[in-house]
Amino acid sequence: MNSVPPKISSANQRLAAVAVVAVAGVAATVYCFNPSVHHFYPVCLFHQLTGLNCPGCGGTRALYALLHGDLITALHDNALLVTGLALTAARGAWFARNRRRGRPNGRFFPPRLLLPLLVLLGVFGVLRNLPAFAFLSP
Repeated sequence: MNSVPPKISSANQRLAAVAVVAVAGVAATVYCFNPSVHHFYPVCLFHQLTGLNCPGCGGTRALYALLHGDLITALHDNALLVTGLALTAARGAWFARNRRRGRPNGRFFPPRLLLPLLVLLGVFGVLRNLPAFAFLSP
């Protein structure tokens, strides 16, 4: 018995197209303009006010390094972002495989993962500001 995958609504297709264009635009901008040289990127208000690194500090520089194939620098700038992007890509590949096989996917990001993710962000934010974990700071 052949099961037909569900059709994607035109509204979802438009939303996906807008998301792809937005991601491509951000990636092209970060690829072309080094955040260490060009200062039009947003600054971290948390870092400006406290002098501490938030979980997102170094994220733009990490993305720049990733887009230029420098994994070591990207991991140094923001290991959590690099790991999160890799896990998101793996989840997307898993979704695509299930869709191709006609299997149900469920939600891309299940709500039950929100609290563990927030805890992980908090722990990462604290650790990267401790001297013993200075390697996590950009």
